[in-house]
Amino acid sequence: MHYEHSKEQATEYAKLAMNRIRRDGFTATPHIYELWYVYYSGQSPEIKKKIDALIADKQNITDKQCMDIHRRHLSEEYKEDLVSRAGDEMNNTINSFSGVVEEAKSATEQYSGKLGGVSEQMTHVSDPEEFKAILGTVMNDTEEMINRNEKLEKELEHSTEIVNKLKKDLENIRQEALTDGLTGLANRKSFDTSIDEIQLTARTEDKPFSLMMMDIDHFKTFNDNYGHQVGDQVIRLVSRTLIDGVKGRDIAARYGGEEFAVILPETPLEGAVRVAETLRVAIADKEIVNRSTGNKLGKITVSIGVAEYSDGETVHDMIERADEALYAAKHNGRNQVAAAPKSKPKPSSTTVQL
Repeated sequence: MHYEHSKEQATEYAKLAMNRIRRDGFTATPHIYELWYVYYSGQSPEIKKKIDALIADKQNITDKQCMDIHRRHLSEEYKEDLVSRAGDEMNNTINSFSGVVEEAKSATEQYSGKLGGVSEQMTHVSDPEEFKAILGTVMNDTEEMINRNEKLEKELEHSTEIVNKLKKDLENIRQEALTDGLTGLANRKSFDTSIDEIQLTARTEDKPFSLMMMDIDHFKTFNDNYGHQVGDQVIRLVSRTLIDGVKGRDIAARYGGEEFAVILPETPLEGAVRVAETLRVAIADKEIVNRSTGNKLGKITVSIGVAEYSDGETVHDMIERADEALYAAKHNGRNQVAAAPKSKPKPSSTTVQL
């Protein structure tokens, strides 16, 4: 799992995790520490739901249960094992399918050969009883062929069901690996892959694209005043606004902590600034409500920096320019959009021979 918490957030979650480990007498292994860190950071809704269910049942949570939850939800080895087992099952299904097809092919060839022999026999038959016997043989062979075809059809249906299930399982694993657990947005890994691909397209096809870096204003205040659960609620609210507001091929991602990124393919700077302003206004219109008390906790705002890709620059340079624009927006009063100036092309080096 990728962690992009600020220093203050990481310190808070670490303190909560260690206090829990000491209070409940868990063994302070790296895996158990990571589990409780993730629980308090809210980065994995599945883990939070699983542990909260154990607490609600008033169960005495053990080291073994902690390790099992970690293995299922945080261990890359577990996910790799799932993929490996799915691959093995797929291979077994394909081999089984191939065997059934070969058997059906052989049976069909045998049946065709028998029919050819019967056709030859029929040209020399004059006795009705002999004709009847030959016809009975053909009917028996045909019935056997029909039974084999029915068996083949059932086995093919079973193989299709297994393959479809495996495809679904593998897609779920793939999506899980590319999705942020708290928000449902693309995670940092997915963002890195996507922006590299889009930059390559922009370079080879000479198409524009822009990047938006977004940060929640005064986020630490919400965490300090209301706790990390309300902080998570704020992050989810911003994420929902991005999901609703980003359309087409645009990609919204949780970049880390309270920072988000939006990639806008085939979008020049002016268009990206308009999209950013629309999202900023939509977020500013939302109000945070404490779910447990119903009290209104106030509105949230975001600062946004936007940069358009300049031919020849690296992805790192582009992100850095968008970040600089984001800091400018914060420095100038927050709750606003700032555009990064176009990057100047770097001078090419020349070699002088003496």
